[in-house]
Amino acid sequence: MSASSRIVAHLTETGQTLGCAESLTAGLVAAAVADTPGASLVLRGGIVAYAADVKVALLGVPQELVRRVGTVDPEVARAMAEGVRRRLDATWGLSTTGVAGPGPAEGKPAGTVHVAVAGPSGTVTRSLRLNGSRAQVRAATVEALLELAALTMGAPDQTAATPTDPRGTVGTSAPAPPESPTRTTT
Repeated sequence: MSASSRIVAHLTETGQTLGCAESLTAGLVAAAVADTPGASLVLRGGIVAYAADVKVALLGVPQELVRRVGTVDPEVARAMAEGVRRRLDATWGLSTTGVAGPGPAEGKPAGTVHVAVAGPSGTVTRSLRLNGSRAQVRAATVEALLELAALTMGAPDQTAATPTDPRGTVGTSAPAPPESPTRTTT
């Protein structure tokens, strides 16, 4: 089961929601969640904050922090996740910031990425050093953030197994046994 599927299932079960604040991924995280059936029950929305002034104005990233460290920093990722959580009134806030490449930005090499997950009991950040093309860095960022979010939220790695005992289980139906392949010989 994908991380986005685990997140959507877990948040649906617990009645929680999420919002996304994205810079280098420009909406790919929210799109990955939205591609999951049931996402409309948990996804509050997303803010693509590519420019520094948008991070400050819409997400509440402190201007002084941006002035001091730039926009590619774990503390900026933290402020973005916490800001989108507040702004969208979501239980969880996810964020991405970094350099997708191909060249450096703000003195940081391509593949420098920071992600964050803000929730009821605090914020977790992770710094990544990714290799590959611009598209590969962005895709790997989405995957890493969703895995971190699933872990942080306590979304189980797998859903409970469906009983396969043909005798059945009270309250559930056992799936039909697979058909045996038909073999003909001549």
